[in-house]
Amino acid sequence: MKTTKCKNKTKGQRGFTIIETTIASLVMLVGALGVSSLFLFSTQNNIGGSERALAMAVAQQQLEQIRSVSFEDTTLTAGTTTTTVTSGGRPYTVQRVVANETDAEGNAKQLKKITIRVTPKSAPNWISTPVELVTLRSTLAAGSYLVSN
Repeated sequence: MKTTKCKNKTKGQRGFTIIETTIASLVMLVGALGVSSLFLFSTQNNIGGSERALAMAVAQQQLEQIRSVSFEDTTLTAGTTTTTVTSGGRPYTVQRVVANETDAEGNAKQLKKITIRVTPKSAPNWISTPVELVTLRSTLAAGSYLVSN
């Protein structure tokens, strides 16, 4: 009877040490944390973009309401008004500033500067950057800013 010796085929081969495994795990953990913070950042910016888009829509609606009234209407009286508007289930603070424009000598022009500022009310600070629209409104009457039909 012949006996055969079983050769050790794993001779010279080694596995990973615990230190190598730990270092590899730490490198992967740092990469995963970087990806997760990037995901959180992009999610917050998408939410902020949605809030700004809704705020812009509110500002444009307010501007269209002002454009629909005559130049002499009381809504175009110089001053500041602040209201709260709800759009898309979210509250917004709308500040409207109407100012009479003057020339270099201080004479009143037939021109008004209208500023609409819309700020989300219930959003976190990083989202609640106000949207601001500025327009000039003139009269149809003869004057330094005559608008012809």
